[in-house]
Amino acid sequence: MPQRPRATVLLGAQRFDPTLGAVMAAHGVDGPVATITAGWQERESDDQELHEHLGRRSVNLHLYERAGDVFRSDPELHAAHRKRQEVLRHKQDFYRIRLEHELEAAQVIRTRAAPPDILAEEHAASIASIRELDAWHLAQCARVRDAFDEKWRPFERRSIVRHRREIEQVLGGCQALAIAGGHVAVLLNRLMFFGLSELIDGQTVFAWTAGAMAVCERVVLFHDAPAQGPGAAEVLDNGLGLVPNVVALPHPETRLMLDDSGRVATMARRFAPASCVALPARTHITWADDTLTLDAGITMLCADGTPSTTPPAEVA
Repeated sequence: MPQRPRATVLLGAQRFDPTLGAVMAAHGVDGPVATITAGWQERESDDQELHEHLGRRSVNLHLYERAGDVFRSDPELHAAHRKRQEVLRHKQDFYRIRLEHELEAAQVIRTRAAPPDILAEEHAASIASIRELDAWHLAQCARVRDAFDEKWRPFERRSIVRHRREIEQVLGGCQALAIAGGHVAVLLNRLMFFGLSELIDGQTVFAWTAGAMAVCERVVLFHDAPAQGPGAAEVLDNGLGLVPNVVALPHPETRLMLDDSGRVATMARRFAPASCVALPARTHITWADDTLTLDAGITMLCADGTPSTTPPAEVA
């Protein structure tokens, strides 16, 4: 039976100041490393810099390219998959409409003048309503995916079986799996398309930016100050679930307003009991043996609206 990863390590951004090699060495990884760069889409094979950083011992699984091959060889499945993705996009759009109204109402309620006990009760009701909407959306996504799998049984189709066998063979010869970032929705789609979580067999998994988001239980899209206006964090879908009870928030330096206590409190309470973990560059967290170990510099979002930065080797 397939095992879970020996450990799963979530890292901050790697593009300008990579720490992946050093973190791998600290985890005793000195052998071949399978890599996933599907989030880079058409640039998937442009991985020479990553390959060099890993001592020229990486093997790219080419999930994006493999999915293209499946779609070309199995047009019936391709058409069904496109239809499913269209349904999921519509679900996301309608969820976003409802969510924006819920978040706006929560903001208005939070800033109203009222006795503290009443204000606290009403704000709690707002958070509960948002949590219910998030859970409903995740259930909708799961229902759409389950219906697709039940009808099309993708892992039994020859077009996918061949690639899964090849992926499993490559993974079997590797000590670790490294999942890069990029377009998180595309990356998550390809990871699920080939059932990567079922093919991991004891390798240590390292993931950063969109990769870190995808391997958690829930994928949360966020940006507190996007160019187009006020940001609203939204749940995209269920993730691979390799790291439980964590919401990964990469690029906090540019995407989070940690000095806005209202935003911090709402985010922390909304996703509790999962911990909202900001992953700045040159930091990482490790999930192993049912324990989450936090590197120095990791910031946790707290329900009281304050961000908490951890000292070295703190264990949650």
